Amino acid sequence: MKKPQAAKTRTAAGSDLKREYRFDYSKSRPNRFADTVARDAVVIVLDPDVAAVFNDSTRVNSFLRAAIAAFEGEATTDAG
Repeated sequence: MKKPQAAKTRTAAGSDLKREYRFDYSKSRPNRFADTVARDAVVIVLDPDVAAVFNDSTRVNSFLRAAIAAFEGEATTDAG
């Protein structure tokens, strides 16, 4: 009878990942940013060049709303 082989790991050679990480929950703190984001909000990350133009959510939202209105207007003119 042959001995069963040990399970092979799927980490890349030279990887810094450990097999298991232990997290000390006694040192954890609440998320200080949680209250600044609405429950139904979607958070995205802008590329630095885009973030330089749209530096706050008001500008991003107004531009996206204008783009949506333009697309909706385009759809109605194509259909008729």
